[in-house]
Parts: sequence; C-alpha cells; structure tokens
Amino acid sequence: MKVIGFNGSPREGSNTGIMIEEILKGASEAGASTELFNLSAMNIAPCKACMHCKANEGECGTDDDMQIVYSQIRDADAFILGSPVYMWQMNAQAKLFTDRLFANFKTGFEEKYGQKSMALVFSQNNPDENMFKEYFYYTRNMFDFLGYNVVDMLTSTENSIPGEVKNKKEVMDQAREIGWELVKG
Repeated sequence: MKVIGFNGSPREGSNTGIMIEEILKGASEAGASTELFNLSAMNIAPCKACMHCKANEGECGTDDDMQIVYSQIRDADAFILGSPVYMWQMNAQAKLFTDRLFANFKTGFEEKYGQKSMALVFSQNNPDENMFKEYFYYTRNMFDFLGYNVVDMLTSTENSIPGEVKNKKEVMDQAREIGWELVKG
C-alpha cells in the first residue's frame, strides 16, 4: 500500500503541509509507504487543452514535472491534495495540479490502474468554518465525478501563522484518522 501527498502551499512549515504530513503519519502507522511532494517546488505548466491525452490513452503532451506526478499517482493506492485557501478557493499550485489531472479523465486510467482513493486538505485564515464550505464540497464532488474516491476532507480555520495547526489537537487527531482510513478503507 502506498499513499502520497501533494502540498499546494508555498510556505515553509505551512499548516497545509503539517496536516498532510499528519495524514501520511497515520497512513504509515497503518502500514503504508508514504511520500510527500511540494507542488510549489515543481515545474508544472498549465493545461493547454491540446487534447493530446484524449488521443493517447491519458499520456499528457506537456513534458514537465507533472510526468512525475502521473507516475506517482499510477503507482499509489491513495493520495492527498492539500491547499491553503486563496481568494475563496484552492491556490494556483493546487489548481495547476488539478487541471492537469484532466489527462486521467475518460482515458482508461481507472481500468488500467484502479480507482484511486484520496483525501482533500484545506487550511484557511478565516475563523468561520462555513465560509468556504460550499467550495470545499464542490471540489470534493468534482474529484468524485472525475473518478476518484474521496474518502474524507479535512479543513482547519484561523491559520494565519505557519505551524499554528500543530496546537489544534482535534485537527491533528482527525488528520491521523484520515491516514488510517485511506489505508484500511
């Protein structure tokens, strides 16, 4: 069993990254091998809508670090996508990743590699836990529609300072449980 994480936050010691790491710890405790990727350190171009992937069984025509991501997702059993909330939605790094997953949509990916389970992680500074809830569920539904099995979603509020989430026992416990859930189903 392999679980990988994709951190969309560009910040060192980000709350998003800490939550993903905690999910990966839970997955590791449940017996999975894990790996974390920092999307802001990767060279990922926007989707060009060239449709190369649709004519070539999901092979994306853009040669960049997303090729590493595709390979990792194919080999993994589950993955985590985490993003801070910027302007009421996922940030640019996470959105580039998400757009480029179009290459796996309706190209035989699931038949070849199986349905992938996943979890979503969102960190926000806003104290209102319902402020972006509609967007979070929209994103979850989008991934479900794209053929991924969204096992759970973790959100944390009032995270203006990197590392603040470490002091939120309930969030950290929930993250650990999500890791176990990704592995044990």
